[in-house]
Formats: sequence, C-alpha cells, structure tokens
Amino acid sequence: MSKRVTMADVAREADVSLMTVSRVINQADSVSDGTRQRILDVIDTLGYRPSGIARGLATQRTGTLGLVVPDIANPFFSGVARGAEQIAYTEGYNVFLCNSEEDTAREVDILQSLEEKRVDGLILCSSRLEDDDLAQALSAHAFAVLFNRRIDSDSIRSTMVDDESGAIKLTRYLLSSGRRRIGMLAGPPASHSGHQRLRGYRAALAAADLTLSDDLVIPCTPSVTGGMSAASDLLSVHSQLDALICYNDLVAVGALQACAELELSVPEDIAIAGFDDIPISGLVTPPLTTCSVPLQTMGEAAMRLLLNQISGCNSTDLDTVFYPELVVRAST
Repeated sequence: MSKRVTMADVAREADVSLMTVSRVINQADSVSDGTRQRILDVIDTLGYRPSGIARGLATQRTGTLGLVVPDIANPFFSGVARGAEQIAYTEGYNVFLCNSEEDTAREVDILQSLEEKRVDGLILCSSRLEDDDLAQALSAHAFAVLFNRRIDSDSIRSTMVDDESGAIKLTRYLLSSGRRRIGMLAGPPASHSGHQRLRGYRAALAAADLTLSDDLVIPCTPSVTGGMSAASDLLSVHSQLDALICYNDLVAVGALQACAELELSVPEDIAIAGFDDIPISGLVTPPLTTCSVPLQTMGEAAMRLLLNQISGCNSTDLDTVFYPELVVRAST
C-alpha cells in the first residue's frame, strides 16, 4: 500500500514551511505568486489531497450537508434527493442522506447526529415533529431548510407543495365526473401534507354543498401495504363509496389491490386517485389519476435555498411554493 502524501511532504519538496503550504491550501493572500505556483506544482506532482478534517478546522466548514427524509423507499423522496444532491455536488458539497423511517424519535436522533458531525447545513423533508419540538431540534443548526413543512421562524426557509390546491383539483374533478360519495385515505396523522390535502378535500366538498362524514376519512401508512389495508377497512364498512382520494400514489396502488380483492372494478364501480405522479402511477392497471409535482426541481430549489443561506446571500429569498397539476388517467 502506497504511503499517503502529507502536507509535510509537500513542504519538504517545495522547500517551504508547513505554514506556507497551509496558507496556499486555504487560499490566503500572504504568499507570493511564485511561491504559490511552486507549491501548487508540487501538490499536483505528488498527488496530495488536503485533509477534510484539517481544512474544516481552518475554515469552520466541513463541506458536508444533511438531507433527512421520512422514507427513502418512497420514489417521491428519491426524486427530491436526486435534485438536491446534484446541486450540492456541483457546488462542491457532499450529502449525508438520512432516513427517519416515519419515526419522530429517530428523526430527533438524526438531527443531533448531523449536528455532531458539524454539517454546514441541512434539508429536512416532511418532518413529523410537533412545531415546538422541531424548532428546538433545528436550533442547534446554523442553516436549515424545511421541505413541505413550515414553522414560525424568520431564519428557516421552506420549499412547499401547495397540497391543499392539489386536493381541491382532484376532488372537483371527481365531482365533475359524477362522483358523490368520495372517501379519503389521508396518510399519517402527523403529516403536514396529509392535513393540507384533507383540508382541500373538505373545502371542495363544502363548495359543492356536500356534507362530509368523518368516517369516510381514514389515516394510513404512506405505502402500498398501508393503502391496501386502509382501503379494505374503509370499503368493508362503506361499500357505497364511488371514489377514493389517496394520500399518495403508493397508497393509491394499494387501494387498487384492495379493490381487486373485493372484486370492485376501477373506475366503473369506484374511482381511485393518487398524489405526486411518481413513475409507477402511469404503469399500473389502470393508470392512476394523480397530481403531478416536479420532484427533482423541488429538490434543486430546496438545496439552492440552503446554499444561499450558507453563503450569506439569502436576504431576498422567500419560501418556494410549487403548485400541483391534475393528471387524468384511466383510474377515474
């Protein structure tokens, strides 16, 4: 195994002090152009790579960022993570991707761990924490951006989906197609997005002078199995339902499976609508009506907000809001 080249090796080869090499590496101005170039040439010849730890001690930056998601298996968050990581990479940052598994205690542990690792900033996606707990957990971080969540803070920006308007569009579309008994698989009780989508569903029904029965709304785990279980439970009690709005497309796929087991034809007996327009939504049978949001673009926007904060260029930055677009397919 070859010996790792050190700063001392560079200083010896260039015939300068360790301090001079350090100044060149940290781009200090107090080195002559000739000496700087000689040291850079030696660094290139020897293949020296500065220690990230040592550089971090000098610059108070680690070149690392945190990205926390509630479920990395969900293609929604995979798309967001891809966009965020690509922007970070082009700006010279590495990203720690952390998965909280929809567990608030684990989410807190992750935020503490990222603080201990001295990440330069973090993006927290769809936090399940209560506002006070979230504010406390983020207080140890100098720079943070929330994705699909807001809290009352002048320093923490957010990148949001207007979930309420998306749910209004879905519900209005179902009503316009003649559906009147519309249930909802509302997602996790602690989900900010779930609350906003439920609000949109209720608003659209109220605008159509339809009374919402609370027992037509049921929470669920945001997964295929969660959707299948919740749809089976709801339809076993309310067989008269002629439409289901689902928290996301994974839940909607589970609802399709439940309908198949109950021998309900989609969309003839019941319409099924999802949310997010992940790739699988157009591949299942029948393809899902859903609301489309630009996953990668949203991840890019969140990362730009964070990097602007870190660089001190955030004075005019506002929260970024994306508006879902209705995508009608055969499931309705």
